[in-house]
Amino acid sequence: MDKGKLCSFSILSSLPEDVAIKIASLLQVRDLCALGCCSRFWRELCFSDCIWEFLVRNRWPLLASFDFPVSSSSSFTNSPNFKKWRKLYFERHVKLGITARSVDKFLEAWTRYESLEVGDYLKAVEILNSTRFGFEDVQRFLFNPEMNVLLNLVGVHYCLTSLGVRGDNLVEALRTCEISDRHVCVKWWKVGRWYYGFRMRDESHSRWVSLAHLATEDDEHILGVLRRGTIHEVLRVQISAIGHTSIPWSCQITQRMV
Repeated sequence: MDKGKLCSFSILSSLPEDVAIKIASLLQVRDLCALGCCSRFWRELCFSDCIWEFLVRNRWPLLASFDFPVSSSSSFTNSPNFKKWRKLYFERHVKLGITARSVDKFLEAWTRYESLEVGDYLKAVEILNSTRFGFEDVQRFLFNPEMNVLLNLVGVHYCLTSLGVRGDNLVEALRTCEISDRHVCVKWWKVGRWYYGFRMRDESHSRWVSLAHLATEDDEHILGVLRRGTIHEVLRVQISAIGHTSIPWSCQITQRMV
């Protein structure tokens, strides 16, 4: 190693602890792990609980307190380096990746028959709820342009209803992942109104809409239909994909009045 690099490592290792922690906490996980390979000082700091606790809590804000390991001291030099938080981070990352793939396969199995019950669609959203996906997880695992648009739609639905991510933040994420212009056609049927003892014909409504448009929540009618499920006056909902896929497919969400 040349003298310049040795000098740089020496300067970095002599930084005050709070400054070093601040620098490390601003890095992406891949860069943090790379920095931890530079020297013993950075290895101890970058793999310490005080750094990974922040990363876990920041990525998964929906995790309850009982899901977390017992916190160690904020100072990595004054307490044992248990690395419990780092282990939790990577275990959850792997688990959520597996969960996302299972949801994708679950939806793909139904789209082969071009029909999907609304209970199954909402079940896919509930799986994300039960595992407490974070916004980064949704972008990484569900906003892939190579996946069918229904899985993208499930991700948008979850961001709006569970994470509270909406508006410009969600639209920007869709654009970054190159799926903001993907479209779906939402068609729904409502129970016909009663008129002098006779029930009128069921009412049919349809709307072409992009994922970006749904993310802004400009159309409460469409979002309401997707959120309500089998309650109220809606008899049936059909969602069809439009373009941006090499294999034509569509899915139907059929719902019955309870």
